[in-house]
Amino acid sequence: MPAPSTPRYAIYYAPAREHPLSVAASGWLGRDAFGKFDAAGDVRPEADGLLTSEPRRYGFHATLKAPFRLREGTSVDDLEQAIRRFAASRSSCPIGPLRLDLLGGFFALVPASPIPALRNFAAQIVEEFDRFRAPMIASELQRRLQTPLDEIETVHLVRWGYPYVLDRFRFHMTLTGRVAEEDRVQTRARLEKVFRPYLPEDYRIDTLSLFVQENDGGNFIARSQFALKGEALLKAAI
Repeated sequence: MPAPSTPRYAIYYAPAREHPLSVAASGWLGRDAFGKFDAAGDVRPEADGLLTSEPRRYGFHATLKAPFRLREGTSVDDLEQAIRRFAASRSSCPIGPLRLDLLGGFFALVPASPIPALRNFAAQIVEEFDRFRAPMIASELQRRLQTPLDEIETVHLVRWGYPYVLDRFRFHMTLTGRVAEEDRVQTRARLEKVFRPYLPEDYRIDTLSLFVQENDGGNFIARSQFALKGEALLKAAI
């Protein structure tokens, strides 16, 4: 079983670094997971830093395969090759326009309309890449179990290392930590002002991004990005 200090990897959807939504989100979070700038250069008010401290650590993304440590006998090179093969065999998945929503006390961007294909696409990734995931260490499992989970979510946690998968998956791109009830109206208004121009676009999962956290408590960094089949062919043609 891996030690807690070994790297963790995650498979995320993240818009291209130069996309206006990514630029806006990096400015809001005070960090660009692609390396343009990091929290050390964050000059926002302290209150904003506290509001975004948790999502800033992970970088702007939507989770497809939650953070995991590599199973013994596998390597990150093996994982990247597998992601590359998977992406080359799959067409992009629709997301559609986005809207701002409050999920369990935190604000996130979610699809404006239900997209059934998203859940199926995410389930394929959860199942396909679970062979690379080491069993959770006891401290991680206990930490997760401190969050109120129902029976199905607990089963998912034990089986897949994350409770919000398969039937419990909900596509979202987190923008804040938990916001006190009395601050939600003001926070929503600020977020709407920042992100409203970018919400109507017809988004798609056109790439898969591999993020890495080198040590516990560190920031997640985008290590590599893989275009899905249709996007790769289009870029090759161009």
